[in-house]
Amino acid sequence: QVQLVESGGGLVQAGDSLRLSCTASGRTVSTYSMGWFRQAPGKEREFVAGITWDSGRTHYADAVLGRFAITRDNTKSQIYLEMNSLAPEDTAVYYCALRWKITHTISIQPNEYAYWGQGTQVTVSS
Repeated sequence: QVQLVESGGGLVQAGDSLRLSCTASGRTVSTYSMGWFRQAPGKEREFVAGITWDSGRTHYADAVLGRFAITRDNTKSQIYLEMNSLAPEDTAVYYCALRWKITHTISIQPNEYAYWGQGTQVTVSS
């Protein structure tokens, strides 16, 4: 089993920045792709960003491209989401997820990810 715990969410103003962290425990996760998803009230969970196990590839949703950056530190079993130029439409619960598959690809589909954190709320006021 893998446990994922997100942190770093909060209430910010439009234009501000936040850095989310996700810490994995339970099993070694350094060989698996991971990602960030978000879910706003009344909307489906959507892909935000993904990163391969070696940080060799990253992929972003169009809505955050150029504003968000995903990184990981396998020595700490952590991934991060640096969010800049936040806008009210970025308001959502943000989840980190682990894709339990040996692959060097990134999937945007939630059902490809086997483990999820509990989420951290990000609220951006205008």
